[in-house]
Amino acid sequence: GEIDPLTRLTARRSALVRATTEETAIRLKQLGASDIQVASALGLSQSEIERLAQQPTPSPLPVRFISIARLLHWKGIYLGLQAFAQLTQVESAPESEYWILGEGPERNRLEALAARLKIAERVKFWGGLPRERTLETIAQCHVLVHPSLHESGGSVCLEAMASGRSVVCLDLGGPAIQVIPEAGLLVPASEPVQTVQALSKAMLTLATDEKLRKTMGEAGRRHIQDNYVWEATAEQLASVYRD
Repeated sequence: GEIDPLTRLTARRSALVRATTEETAIRLKQLGASDIQVASALGLSQSEIERLAQQPTPSPLPVRFISIARLLHWKGIYLGLQAFAQLTQVESAPESEYWILGEGPERNRLEALAARLKIAERVKFWGGLPRERTLETIAQCHVLVHPSLHESGGSVCLEAMASGRSVVCLDLGGPAIQVIPEAGLLVPASEPVQTVQALSKAMLTLATDEKLRKTMGEAGRRHIQDNYVWEATAEQLASVYRD
């Protein structure tokens, strides 16, 4: 689309362009768009937010990390596994587990990676679960780990914050727009080794600080209620048209 003259013409003539990621906004500017807003295209209904807010707090130990995604390479679960393996080698790290929900062509490779990293006994692959079971599983975990390398949305981050769970994600794409510093830890994605180390450090920080997890969880709930309920999103868009 970027080499299509009509796309460039549309970008130049638009009064306002909305992008779902900072990366897309940069590309749109190169196409000639002058006024660009970065805003998520996702939201939750008020009933969903209220339901997720009722998720119980799990017992302090073991600290459970959870990733929910289709098991595709670009979802970055392999980065999460490597980071968790580094975490388990830290003497001060509390008892912890890593749960992975989802199915996909990478599952066998990820299971083999967990075995190679010698963390297979602490990693549980749940496969694909229906929504009710997924919510029940989130309720048993403390921190969402979302190491996706390419994500314009990332509704799981919204659901985790609405559930009062802190989030660890890469500072890329949609999640970087959704997850505020008060509700999670955003990890720079520069190159694999440094990214894994930064992910592991973020996971260790949350694993060892129950108070921080609680504070971030509460901030995440407020953030979702204030900014991601569909009614609020509709009003924001309506104000754009009024302006």
